[in-house]
Amino acid sequence: MLTRLLGVLRSPVLRVGFLVVALGLAVVYVVRDRAAIADAWSRLDAWAVLLAFVLSLANVTLSGASWRAVLADLGSPLPAGAAARVFFVGQLGRYIPGTVFQFVAQAELARDHGVPRRRTGSALAVALLVSMTTASLLVTGVLPLALRGRDIAGWEWTGWLRWATPLLLVLLVPQVINPLLRVLLRVARQEPLEHRITLRGLLASAGWALASWVAVGLQVFVLARAVGADWSTGSTLALAVGGYALAWMVGFLVVLAPAGAGARELVLGAVVALVTGSGGAAVVVLGSRVLLTASDLVLAFAALAGHRAELVARAKAAREER
Repeated sequence: MLTRLLGVLRSPVLRVGFLVVALGLAVVYVVRDRAAIADAWSRLDAWAVLLAFVLSLANVTLSGASWRAVLADLGSPLPAGAAARVFFVGQLGRYIPGTVFQFVAQAELARDHGVPRRRTGSALAVALLVSMTTASLLVTGVLPLALRGRDIAGWEWTGWLRWATPLLLVLLVPQVINPLLRVLLRVARQEPLEHRITLRGLLASAGWALASWVAVGLQVFVLARAVGADWSTGSTLALAVGGYALAWMVGFLVVLAPAGAGARELVLGAVVALVTGSGGAAVVVLGSRVLLTASDLVLAFAALAGHRAELVARAKAAREER
């Protein structure tokens, strides 16, 4: 089924259709809550919103760098422009319910640059595993410190992370992840990878992933501070970083929700409410979601515009040579 879907998406018409649908669904999340968004913005300082937006762009960009590091480790070191087009445009598939569309979109876009589909799919799978692992490390290492001394009744359900984190770390050991990828590719009836995942590549990807979590944690912190959260100590920042990492993990596991919508907000709101109250938490959660969605759209459009400009420049150079 996946092979057929990949083949169908080779059609330029369907590629454009996919992009239109993904962009449309991303915009829907903003338009649907426009009244609440307007109310939230009225409670936020303009400079706080601008800084939070810059941090949102940094989060998405650093996530792309984490994925790019894995792809390079697998033998396809894409130039920055090509990598941006594949990652930023391809990840709009997250807004279509079901996680398969992000894999499909990136596989087809990367194929235009000579990257085998199995390599692109493997890179995205490993990058997601790296994101999940680094997020879990932040949740188990940072969040308990931030929650110390607070009323955390009802948070017992997060205890599963105590065993999930070591398991995720084991999965990322090269001697484990490489055989696992071979098995998954065999099940998918794909040829094995030409290059193995190395520890160096995984550490590079993890470094970028950790930086992306810090960036989005700072985004939540800036928004929380703007609605009155106490920022005189580091606990609020730790709560923002660890809380968003936890919210992302829950949102990722709810695979039927586009880009984790709903589940992520529920968890993040519960964490932020510890320092802002329920009213402030609603503003922070909504603002964070809108800014991250806007970042996805801006970076995707920028990547497409850059690609178009590159094509125009090449055509002009070709005409001049004649």
